[in-house]
Amino acid sequence: MSAIIRNLSAHYIPGVPVLRSVSMEAPPGQVTIVLGESGSGKTTLLRVLAGLHPASSGEVLLDGQAGVPVEKRGVGLVPQEGALFQHLTVAANIAYGLRGVSRRAAMKHPRVCELLALVGLDGLGERMPHELSGGQQQRVALARALAPEPRMLLLDEPFSALDPSLRMRVRDEVFAILREQNLPTLLITHDQQEALSCSDQVAVLREGRLVQVGSPQDLYFSPADAWVASFVGDACILPALGPIEGRGECLRTPVGEVTTRVACEGRGRSAVLVRPENVTLRACGQEVASPRCGGTTVHGQVRGIRFLGHCRLVDIVLREGAEEYTLVARVDPQEQIPPVGEMVCVEVDCALHAMGE
Repeated sequence: MSAIIRNLSAHYIPGVPVLRSVSMEAPPGQVTIVLGESGSGKTTLLRVLAGLHPASSGEVLLDGQAGVPVEKRGVGLVPQEGALFQHLTVAANIAYGLRGVSRRAAMKHPRVCELLALVGLDGLGERMPHELSGGQQQRVALARALAPEPRMLLLDEPFSALDPSLRMRVRDEVFAILREQNLPTLLITHDQQEALSCSDQVAVLREGRLVQVGSPQDLYFSPADAWVASFVGDACILPALGPIEGRGECLRTPVGEVTTRVACEGRGRSAVLVRPENVTLRACGQEVASPRCGGTTVHGQVRGIRFLGHCRLVDIVLREGAEEYTLVARVDPQEQIPPVGEMVCVEVDCALHAMGE
């Protein structure tokens, strides 16, 4: 069972679209994470799919069926922070979406028992929501959405209220459950690390338009344009100063000649994406044991150092005439780094990604 969205548009104020012809597919058993700035249309997309807001045009196909009324669409929704009913027990919350199940009968209902076991809450059905931890409450919200056996599942920033360590654990548990259910799942988040590390595919919205959809690797290493590159992860966008005659995959840039992973002939104005993985940092005068084949070396100045635990990110300023560019290098936390303000040598990988600006 898959969910296909075709040319979906929506607005709140007539003539002011919030979604603009969004088309994408959410495959079964995969988690599609929707990324975008505030106001890009992420929540509106989920509201339209859930039937909480009308679409002005377009359609949603579930398992190949179009024109299914919203009330028969079979969409499960997990809102922000779970939104559990505080006056109902855990079992009654889960049974809320099941027709004809009373609060008293909820505890012994087979579907409720099945879901309590699925989300790891066996024996907690009689508790009230306030007696659970944040992670347990989120799993109850997931079980409630799964109770009526939906055909598609929507989650609106379900982990935003959890502290970082609990968030990672609950997120991994929830994603494992979602993949077992073999449902097409769309999840909204502002956490780019979460999107890249946990999703099967990522959809990026900008001003209501879908600008790119693909695997996390595609998004990070082959972004559709400079905006996506800057939005997802650390990136330096270098202007392409022109192709090198007779060498269609080579460009002149402020860091010298680079070979790109995309042929640039006939592309018009292009830019080159430099990720931290493309940059090697060393002190001026330090010899390199095994320089990168075809790499180019330039001089820059250390502007800042960010400690992330597993690594450090070093911001290096390059100057080309009146222009300034900032490269980011990823450095081992144990490695010695020249202090802020000192000049350094920067080696840039010769194989970079070229794209339209």
